Amino acid sequence: MNNKLSGKVALVTGASRGIGRSIAEDLARHGAKVIVNYSSNPASAEEVVNGIKQNGGDALAIQADISKVVEIEHLFQKTLEAYGQLDILVNNAGIMITKPIANMTEEDFDKQFAINVKGTFFSCQQAAKHMNVNGRIINFSTSVIGQMFPTYSVYAGTKGAVEQITRQLAKELGPKGITINAVAPGPVNTELFTVGKTAEQITNIGNMNSFGRLGQPEDISSVVLFLASQESQWVTGQTLRVNGGFV
Repeated sequence: MNNKLSGKVALVTGASRGIGRSIAEDLARHGAKVIVNYSSNPASAEEVVNGIKQNGGDALAIQADISKVVEIEHLFQKTLEAYGQLDILVNNAGIMITKPIANMTEEDFDKQFAINVKGTFFSCQQAAKHMNVNGRIINFSTSVIGQMFPTYSVYAGTKGAVEQITRQLAKELGPKGITINAVAPGPVNTELFTVGKTAEQITNIGNMNSFGRLGQPEDISSVVLFLASQESQWVTGQTLRVNGGFV
């Protein structure tokens, strides 16, 4: 185990699978105690926790639906009760609903903004209240913002909002030494991306970047690790496009 994050406590939302799982495992591997947040799959969250513990790390699963402010507050309170501090917040939880504009419902619209924007904003609010000096906040955007994809209008809109929240909070949180940045992955081989797509569509999208493949969760978690570490202390208010040349 590398100890560059020794003594740090990290909260990762949506950490029971995909990119969030890889981030939780990576942070724990480098010495952080990790809160594995999940919304509806306790078995997957416990699997992540058990894997971290088996590798000598320290982790705890906490359920919370981050589309609800009261549950966000509960999540942070439980984190502080368990570990007494918070140093790193990764707002990874998100949802993507892709439909032509004619078929997008009010429920689809509200659900995406509730999780992707409201959840991120109010988690940042709790971090601002409770995070240690020199903390790290990493939000999640998408490289789709740099493309023009049919059916992605609402999802891209939520991530545009996340990027602006990130930029504006950089100045507000800077006096506490807290950095806040966004990571914008390109297409990554996770259930969130592949569901509903044909094998041909997935191959074609993978061929749009410089390396001719989909990204893997570890391609993203390694960048999050950098932003969570001391090495990133002079980086704030930025969006890092992690997409293999997709954009």
